[in-house]
Amino acid sequence: MERRLIEHEEYQFQQFKKGSETAFKSFFDLYHDQIVGFSMQFLGDLDESKNVAQDAFVNLWVNREKVKEPKGVRSFLYTSAKSNCLNLIRHKKVVHKYSDQYLRKKERQINQDVLHSMEFDSATLSELETLIQTSIKKLPERCKRVFSMRRFDNKKNQEIAEELSISVKAVEANMTRAMRSLKHSLSNYMTIILLVFFS
Repeated sequence: MERRLIEHEEYQFQQFKKGSETAFKSFFDLYHDQIVGFSMQFLGDLDESKNVAQDAFVNLWVNREKVKEPKGVRSFLYTSAKSNCLNLIRHKKVVHKYSDQYLRKKERQINQDVLHSMEFDSATLSELETLIQTSIKKLPERCKRVFSMRRFDNKKNQEIAEELSISVKAVEANMTRAMRSLKHSLSNYMTIILLVFFS
């Protein structure tokens, strides 16, 4: 029975990759309510959450060739919804002048919920968080400073360049170096984890 379900899921996935709207609808029916519920936790607005879910599915359809396996559909949807939620929260931050601390806290919470939704156990999450922090600490000082300002302080490249008295190209080069180093350090983890933490 289980094997038959796996084979059916694989068949649906392959049809979806080929552009089957019927297969796409099967994934929509399976995950839509989950994505809406996930978004509701952070936006608190049903209409906004439905829009986020809709955008996530549109994004999935447009980028279906990039999804490599059936389980990737769910991961892609949660990651896309997470990104859309953060964009909306950032917009509200501007409109309502929310603090940077609030935004960072909200983003960490969303990251954790994305991972929990994919059924990573607490031990794995703890190990991952420790590895990320250790990897960041090992970065060269300038590289670490640029990465932290960009990723955790949500500053733009121009702002970082002005504050550190370096060129925008130097900021970009340091970010590239940091991402290359971190992805190498976290290579044993799934690509989706890198997307969740570093998208």
